[in-house]
Amino acid sequence: MDAARLHELLAGFPAARILVVGDFFLDKYLILDAALTEVSIETGLDAYQVVAKRLYPGAAGTVTNNLTSLGAGAVRALGIIGNDGEGFDLRAGLQARGVDTGLLLSADDRCTPTYTKPMLRAGGVERELNRQDIKNRTVTPAALEASVLDCLRAAAPHVDAVIVADQVTERNCGTITDAVRAELAVLAAGYPEVVFIADSRTRIGEYRNLWIKPNRDEAARTLNAAPPADLTAAAQLGRTLAARNERPAFITLAEAGILVVTADSAVRVPTLRQTGPIDICGAGDSTIAGVTLALCAGATPVEAAVVGNLVASLTVQQIGVTGTTTMDAVAARFAVEGAQFAPEEMP
Repeated sequence: MDAARLHELLAGFPAARILVVGDFFLDKYLILDAALTEVSIETGLDAYQVVAKRLYPGAAGTVTNNLTSLGAGAVRALGIIGNDGEGFDLRAGLQARGVDTGLLLSADDRCTPTYTKPMLRAGGVERELNRQDIKNRTVTPAALEASVLDCLRAAAPHVDAVIVADQVTERNCGTITDAVRAELAVLAAGYPEVVFIADSRTRIGEYRNLWIKPNRDEAARTLNAAPPADLTAAAQLGRTLAARNERPAFITLAEAGILVVTADSAVRVPTLRQTGPIDICGAGDSTIAGVTLALCAGATPVEAAVVGNLVASLTVQQIGVTGTTTMDAVAARFAVEGAQFAPEEMP
């Protein structure tokens, strides 16, 4: 891909209409000043003092953040959150970034999934302490599941892509339940002109008729295989998944890039060789945003992987935040480093 082709694809981003369905988390960074630490009279333990907060939509929200930052024409969020303070902050954060939250369902009997990340600041440097996770650990109520299904059926025919962010590891406790996953397979088969693409930490092998984006370890686990020893082995895992799913697979390889795999071919798209500090938080979410927008703009799967790698190469350089980037930054990165993203056929 040359610069002219990249600019042609980027020019298509503002026309893209994207529905993101899945688990929306609040990323809550609490900035703690070590110099102000007190000792609790009641417990004798250190009482850290919060001097600032950084709040970001996370998980599926990281995908929407990247889509809007990259210039997508319309982004809608479909998921379940709680009627709580975290839900208020999450909804406000999404709206501030231009995301349509009309399909974000609030419920009194659910909590808003939240990753609380204490950051201890000392000597001008922040160090992350133990993360505190808030998640729903009971089965999603049937009425809420039915509402998700109704919204999904109503919205899918009117978008160019549906991105599935299946984040919750506990089965049927998040937005993407078994019933929602089954309906996605039906809709993907019924609307072949719409890009349906899924990312799932633990259940990527249960999707059918959707493009999928596992990392190499997730691909191995879903096939009950050992972690791939090399790129050839990873490509074989991808071929098996693509043949079973009847859609291409994007196998992410961290610093080695992405494998674009169909039932009978595999191409590796390298990524930028980073020389400074990086923060991989949200890298996969930024990748899927770039890949999906490129596909909506008419990219081939390999071209889409180049765009996905370009996006992620920029977001991982943002330390201590859930990173995003822009079309202009993507174009500038390609102008300087484009040769590093040249695809190569795999055996």
